[in-house]
Amino acid sequence: MKKINPYIKWLWIILLSPVFLILLVVFLVSSGTLGSLPKVDELMNPKNSLATIVYSGDMKIIGKYYSENRVNVKFNEIDQDLVNALIATEDARFYEHSGVDVKALLRSMLGIFMGGNKGGGSTITQQLAKMMFPREKLSKPELIIRKVKEWIIATRLEKLYTKEEILALYLNKYDFLNLAVGIKSASQIYFNRSQDSLKIEQAAMLIGMAKNSALFNPIRFEARTKQRRNVVLNQMVKYGYLSEQKYDSLKLLPLDLSFRPENHNDGLATYFREYLRDNFLDHWCKKHINPETNKPYNIYHDGLRIYSTIDSRMQQYAEEAVAEHMRELQKAFSKECLNKKNAPFAWNVSKQEIESMMNSSIKRSDRYRDLKEQGLTHAQIIATFYQKVPMKVYSLRGEIDTMLTPYDSIKYYKSFLQTGFMAMEPQTGYVKAWVGGINYKHFKYDHVKVSKRQVGSTFKPFVYALAIQEGLSPCHQVPNVKTCITTETGEDWCPNNSDGPNDKNIGKMITLKKALANSINYITAWIMKQYGPHAVVNLVKRLGITSDIPEVPSICLGTPDISLYEMVAANSTFANKGTYIQPTFITRIEDKNGKVLEEFIPTSDEVFSEEKAYAMIQLMMGVVDGGTGSRLRFRHKLKNQIAGKTGTTQHNADGWFIGLTPELAAGVWTGGEDRSIHFNSMEEGQGASMALPIWGKFFNKIYADKTLKMTKADFPRPKNMDPNLEMDCSKYDDDIDIPTKDDGGGIFD
Repeated sequence: MKKINPYIKWLWIILLSPVFLILLVVFLVSSGTLGSLPKVDELMNPKNSLATIVYSGDMKIIGKYYSENRVNVKFNEIDQDLVNALIATEDARFYEHSGVDVKALLRSMLGIFMGGNKGGGSTITQQLAKMMFPREKLSKPELIIRKVKEWIIATRLEKLYTKEEILALYLNKYDFLNLAVGIKSASQIYFNRSQDSLKIEQAAMLIGMAKNSALFNPIRFEARTKQRRNVVLNQMVKYGYLSEQKYDSLKLLPLDLSFRPENHNDGLATYFREYLRDNFLDHWCKKHINPETNKPYNIYHDGLRIYSTIDSRMQQYAEEAVAEHMRELQKAFSKECLNKKNAPFAWNVSKQEIESMMNSSIKRSDRYRDLKEQGLTHAQIIATFYQKVPMKVYSLRGEIDTMLTPYDSIKYYKSFLQTGFMAMEPQTGYVKAWVGGINYKHFKYDHVKVSKRQVGSTFKPFVYALAIQEGLSPCHQVPNVKTCITTETGEDWCPNNSDGPNDKNIGKMITLKKALANSINYITAWIMKQYGPHAVVNLVKRLGITSDIPEVPSICLGTPDISLYEMVAANSTFANKGTYIQPTFITRIEDKNGKVLEEFIPTSDEVFSEEKAYAMIQLMMGVVDGGTGSRLRFRHKLKNQIAGKTGTTQHNADGWFIGLTPELAAGVWTGGEDRSIHFNSMEEGQGASMALPIWGKFFNKIYADKTLKMTKADFPRPKNMDPNLEMDCSKYDDDIDIPTKDDGGGIFD
């Protein structure tokens, strides 16, 4: 046998040793000797932090809750240009290898030894493995072992997933910066488009970012990102996904971003989303266990799907109506404040009262709480409130950079009037629009469900409803004279009409319909005297109002503090043929896989018969047809049947309007943060001026949108009406001429 040349022997040993060494390392890594590898179930169920999505009733995404803004999509929901661009740029032989591209790897190693760039060796699957199990800070030997682990993980991924699933996993996993985690969020945030409808140049830009999103951030480095995008387009030409001619035109296009960063302070239904998160989902999650983690569901990680009743179109119109009216109302109030010595507080508020309110606001502020936690004394904290600091403040023209003391900033923010608006379907209880204030970023307090304010004359329909329920008709006549009620303390309570001694109709007989239409206190007090506070409170509780209401006569004029949410729901009972239905803003909750975790069905209670409810609708239609709500007719040009009630509390502190149609019930409250912040005059401060215009603007907008299919139908008349329940009261009230004005300013007289 011929003896092997020792030089050749050693040459082979030198050449093959690295191969054997690599194979040995691969064996030791795969066997777990050099550290553990992910188990099959970890690969099959990768731990991704998924955003919880809130959908509107018309299936638009209106909000998310997340630690990472990621929403997974399937391969068939991804634009083909994204797939082509990714493969052409990152892994041209993607469909030919099984996780590790040996040819590309050898080419890359040759480039290292020979000099020059021969292309990267990592496949898309290897990059996915790296993203799924991120590297820590490693030494060079540890980095080599880690790289081998990624090869093994990549090959295992290829066995567990199809090529299409791997591409989807990659695009769902990648962080595109600016709170855009995954391709769905990135497409929406950078281009305001769905990931399945991107233009080819948009797809190329996003794939270009995948090389290094910090380096190719289009918000900071536009020119560099455009250059990288063109590299991707050129790669698509190279591998036959794009023609040279089309590339020549596309490479000249600007990035043309439509950058819309997703922020909890922005977007539709901000107040609703915050109430949903803080008051509803927080409690729901604590009571429901995620079987994957054996812990309560987490709205920031578990990818829940929340299906709300909010209609995105109605919500948009509600926010527009609020913005349009409050802008003009605020201008009028700011102009009035120029001549107030205590602005924004009323002229007759004492310095001690102002200081008391300001101190309360200081103690409720984030600044006070933060400094308290840092260990500062009360005196030290208060001192900081009188030192000017740079800050960004809200204004009607947008945010302003300025220098203010925190004390003055609190006073400045108190000068803005606030509002709340809610609309719901009377028949289903579905809440369709929810606007809790004028600007969520700067005024986070919700005036739909959290805030409770004095309701004024909007409480009167409940008192009249008791009279109708007890057998009186809308045309029942009552003398317009002062009524006194003896309270439990033995004192007489004798409220006045808003016109006082100037009321030229004193002593005349007035129907209930006319009295409610013009908010006459004498008649309301007369009804209260007939049935008593206890009966009124019992009825109101059946109408779903849970706020504390004392059993005293003055409640008939609206002294209780009640939320707008409760008031809209209670009044919708009249439009729902006498059946109260609990407001509902969530229909169901699903997990990340679409499994229904809970469905929500509102509770209901028949409070009135259908004919009694219809009688109340007729009463409240008088408010709009010829009473304090008639501006809906002559100013807002709404001609369809509308039942409603205005309300104004003492000194014009609160303005209300609740309005009903057969299809929708909606309510508005407007006022200052404190009751001592208000208009001086009844003309500007009454509910018909402060609140009603938002209602009118909103309904004009929804009627103009034909996709909503609002019919403007009449309230359905019951088939078997009692002939003794008289509805047409015109023959009784022809000689009564009462000015259409709220009763504000006198509810405590």
